[in-house]
Amino acid sequence: MPARAYWTGQLRLALVSIPVEIYAATRSNAGIALNQIHKPSGKRIKLEKTVPGIGEVAAEDISKGYEVEKGEYVLLSDAELDEVKLESRQTFELVQFVDASEIDAIYFEKPYYVVPKDDLAEEAFGVIRDALKAAKKVGLGQLAMRGHEYLCSLKPCGRGMVMETLRYADEVNKAQQFFRDIPDAKPPAELLELATALIDKRTAAFDPEKFHDRYDEALRALIDTKRGKKPARAETQSVKPSNVIDLMAALKQSIEKGAKEPAKASGSAAAKPVAKAVAKPVAKAPRPARKRA
Repeated sequence: MPARAYWTGQLRLALVSIPVEIYAATRSNAGIALNQIHKPSGKRIKLEKTVPGIGEVAAEDISKGYEVEKGEYVLLSDAELDEVKLESRQTFELVQFVDASEIDAIYFEKPYYVVPKDDLAEEAFGVIRDALKAAKKVGLGQLAMRGHEYLCSLKPCGRGMVMETLRYADEVNKAQQFFRDIPDAKPPAELLELATALIDKRTAAFDPEKFHDRYDEALRALIDTKRGKKPARAETQSVKPSNVIDLMAALKQSIEKGAKEPAKASGSAAAKPVAKAVAKPVAKAPRPARKRA
């Protein structure tokens, strides 16, 4: 068990309260961090905070502000920001239940493991977990932590449960503004059949261990080489350019190749043949700024 919980409080369903702890379910893979270096001296470049016409400023003279008009800001002190932060109620109350399929994957943000805080909480925790599993439902509620209120879902996961923070509706761009110019015509049945056959040939159980960051591996190998070290051999998969312009021929060729050589996953996804097609450009709409820090 990790040494420190991300959040500790009560999981509540109606009049039932269960002491629980929440732990981060994922960790960031920072990979290799590259810095800006002054080539003549080999020293790292520092970015200093400056004001046009004034120059470098001291840390105590820096305040947070919100731009209301071009060049006009409302200044906010740390004390004022602390006053509007939501008090963590230390309670995650389940207020609604939905089918998991009702929540589009685009709303899911970050997962956390939920465990009972002590032995006394285990029985009630198990009841809620197994009830969700039997009903095939996901619980919804809002949780205040670290100055923000998050919309969260809760579902069973092995012996424990997983809570996932969800994006609010105004944080998700409407798909229609990006997809509206894509033609709605149905593809030819023969092409659809070939594409389906190709998908069937490449279908397998999901195994995350088969996928890894090939760019990160190649960059590490490059750094090791420049340091005079023997780099670890990284598995690579090259994608040869294709001049195929006939979609049907490309699909048939892919199926024939797949029958001889099973797809090998390493990196993002197995390489797909490139087929050139003329498509009407889709107008890109600007993304709205996130409202939460």
